[in-house]
Amino acid sequence: MNAVRPFKVEVPDAALADICARVAAFPWHEMPDDGGWDYGANLDYMKALCRYWLEEFDWRKQEAAINRFSHFKAPVDGIDIHFIHEKGSGLAPMPLILSHGWPGSIVEFLDFIEPLAHPERFGGKEEDAFDVIAPSLPGFGFSGRPPRPYGPRKIAGVFATLMTDVLCYENYLAQGGDWGAAISTWLGYDHAPACKAIHMNMLSMHNPDGPQTPEEEAWAARFVIEQEMEDGYRTQQATKPQTLSYAMMDSPVGIAAWLIEKFNSWSDTDGDDIESSHSKDALLTNIMVYITTRTFNTASWIYYGRREEGGRTLSTDGSRVEVPTACALFPAELLAWPPRRYVERMFNVQRWTKMPRGGHFAAMEEPDLLLDDIRSFAREQRG
Repeated sequence: MNAVRPFKVEVPDAALADICARVAAFPWHEMPDDGGWDYGANLDYMKALCRYWLEEFDWRKQEAAINRFSHFKAPVDGIDIHFIHEKGSGLAPMPLILSHGWPGSIVEFLDFIEPLAHPERFGGKEEDAFDVIAPSLPGFGFSGRPPRPYGPRKIAGVFATLMTDVLCYENYLAQGGDWGAAISTWLGYDHAPACKAIHMNMLSMHNPDGPQTPEEEAWAARFVIEQEMEDGYRTQQATKPQTLSYAMMDSPVGIAAWLIEKFNSWSDTDGDDIESSHSKDALLTNIMVYITTRTFNTASWIYYGRREEGGRTLSTDGSRVEVPTACALFPAELLAWPPRRYVERMFNVQRWTKMPRGGHFAAMEEPDLLLDDIRSFAREQRG
């Protein structure tokens, strides 16, 4: 524990001024009519967002909201890992590690951590409290960068060390969506019994034996069709992330557009009204984490790392994640869930919840639904 040191987010005024100057100088006159959201980030929305960014967005207010939690950094396997550590109420809060994904950050959890750690403040029961640990992934946000691209399995090893060797927890629950789901999967697969159970709101893995029933085959066919228009960014970031980063690192508007497109298409929005799911403040706070920490490049490395690790395949020998697993199925999830039997061949599924609404960014879009499901699953594990 001696290596753990407090941390506070403090972006220099000069850095904020430089970002604003670059946003103000963006050459909008070179941008043609973009056809709505069909070709990517909507031009009219991006202009409106940038006007708000310059005229109304208050980074210092958002920075204070981030800093209301206890932040720390610690060297883990040679990387300076940042994490929020919110101790839970009561005598026996359950340790819970929350892993975010891309294009997210710890910003996904800012309105989610306190109800998990202190449920009695929100009409809940103190005995449902968690010690919440929310790290920035290596190469993301306030964490240091790995020496080369790490995939989710390698990152799971870093987080396992954080939980057991640095924070000295004997066991814990892991939760995540997007890359957080993949990291939680590998925590349950490689790092049990310390990782005693996992909860995920996205399926990141594919079964090596493929679909086995007509229902599974229909899902697999739909999956290929639905992902066709989403594969471009994955291919780029998994093969040549450095080339993309030369442009993005020099353009706050470019980073914003690259991330905003995903928040629009992956969320459970009312048509193309992105703000039916996310406020401008929430979107810009997440964007600013990437920009102010200069981590757009290294955050994209995880795609390259997964490709090197073997992609989405969990195992080729038929072994599965044997720790208890909960699956929260949000209907607008980017990666549509397969039938339960398909998932059960890879995981020890003990909870399967079909949500009435919500998309990829569940902790931001439908925090109450996700909270209730995590708590219910945790009660079963506490017993």
